[in-house]
Amino acid sequence: MKDSAGIPDATGAAGGSPEPPRDRRRRLLRWTAAGVSLLVLAGAGAGWWLYRKLDANITEDTSAASELERFERERPTAIAGGSQNILLIGSDSRAGADNSRYGRDGGGQRSDTVILLHLPADRRSATAVSIPRDLMTDVPSCLTADGSRTAAQFVQFNWAFQWGGAACTIRTVEKLTGIRIDHHMVMDFGGFKKMVNAVGGVEVCLKQPMNDTEARLHLPAGRQTLRGEQALGFVRARYGQGDGSDTERMDRQQQFLGSLVKKVQSNGVLLNPGRLYPLLDAATSSVTTDAGLASLRGLYELVRGMRDIPTEQVKFLTVPRRPYAANRNRDELVQPDAARLFQRLRADAPLTVAPPTEADGRKADGREADGREPDGVRAGAGSAEPSPTRTGTAPTPVPTFTGTTAGMTDCR
Repeated sequence: MKDSAGIPDATGAAGGSPEPPRDRRRRLLRWTAAGVSLLVLAGAGAGWWLYRKLDANITEDTSAASELERFERERPTAIAGGSQNILLIGSDSRAGADNSRYGRDGGGQRSDTVILLHLPADRRSATAVSIPRDLMTDVPSCLTADGSRTAAQFVQFNWAFQWGGAACTIRTVEKLTGIRIDHHMVMDFGGFKKMVNAVGGVEVCLKQPMNDTEARLHLPAGRQTLRGEQALGFVRARYGQGDGSDTERMDRQQQFLGSLVKKVQSNGVLLNPGRLYPLLDAATSSVTTDAGLASLRGLYELVRGMRDIPTEQVKFLTVPRRPYAANRNRDELVQPDAARLFQRLRADAPLTVAPPTEADGRKADGREADGREPDGVRAGAGSAEPSPTRTGTAPTPVPTFTGTTAGMTDCR
């Protein structure tokens, strides 16, 4: 076929007929749909792979589960439905390449930090209670790593973890507080550093320089963003600031955790995939947990219940204690203040925290300024219970304990 000039047109030269525009559009749509489908499948496959990787990171503490089941009859029963009590244990184990740099592995480990985290049923607040490692308490007979059993003894608290790991620590805490532990997590030095690095560091403020050779920490005064090794040194140091007591160390730990909570709740982490995935990877690969939390779904449910708690309702305090009469390098509980605190947590009842110098007319341990018990709280032998509300009287006051909140940790 030729045009008016006698030259064959392109269709004729190719020996075919022109493709209708509708067919070309259909073919383009088919290829586009196929491409989109491949992308969706690839994305789903990558998402599933990441989920399986994170899920497989978590180590389940099967030995603790079997030991706790053996002693189920002696464990406290849960009183408040819907609330949760989680024991967070920081291990000072030297096992592994990352932890061995902090000293020799003597075949054992102690709980460098133990925090009882209480989440009320309404999930509108969270209370983290530090338990001093030097607290003198009754440690029950526990199963050791070599299969033998220790005798029940009155010793300092952190021996429980060295003798019998998480199960012995949980049983000791339950005996001490009467509070049923629902879940537990154990994290070592290396895991802590990974978590802090994953969120881009945590800000703290120092009123004076810190120099602690044992903790390998040297920091100037002022605002600091701590990462990795410095963050670990900050929460472990005992001799670089103040009087070198475990009290000040726990105060620094609470300050640091408050800042960490604020950082994790910020948009810079939760809404940033580049930071969120490393955080999840660090968290899942760094913890040993009970079966209920030994999955990405279990951890997600826990975090989801906490993510909307206002920072001023994330409370930190230390169990009321004083120097032990027989050895001032150890601690003992202050009663009835400790019993009052444990009862509030058992019953999922509210409490408030304030600095020791609060000026609202009440002492920070929950008593009135003249030393009387606050109306509505009665301290008994080993427990403190709210008295019935009387008709025509003022509402029962909420007891106040010495502590702080995540909302108080701003550098000012």
